[in-house]
Amino acid sequence: MKKKKTNIRQIIRQIVREEVAMSIKEVITELKKPTKPVIQKKPTQNSSFTSNKVLNDVLNETAQDDDWKTMGGTQYTTDRMNELVGGQYGDMMKDTPQQSVNPSDPMAQFLNKDYREVLEKTDEKQKQKYGK
Repeated sequence: MKKKKTNIRQIIRQIVREEVAMSIKEVITELKKPTKPVIQKKPTQNSSFTSNKVLNDVLNETAQDDDWKTMGGTQYTTDRMNELVGGQYGDMMKDTPQQSVNPSDPMAQFLNKDYREVLEKTDEKQKQKYGK
């Protein structure tokens, strides 16, 4: 019985050694990888946007951060608006509405129905009810 216990202890020690050795190798390879250099931002003067200290701190951080100006490598301007909104900006400027429902679908009749008469009747009911 005593021999079994010592044998199990030796097996456990061996397994622990192997696991620790593998973990140390992983840590060493991770430490050898180059890290991103820390970019030091130049200190700027904080402005007072509001009397709320927390909100003022956030607004000052946002005002000093210029990363958003060049998202994607270049500056976003109105010339790139179509790219920004996913290609739908140009479609919005067309006179014809974009058909998003299949015309053979029964729901298309419901979505494309002219509701002006219904709205006029609703207005009449409101005027009668509230005496306007």
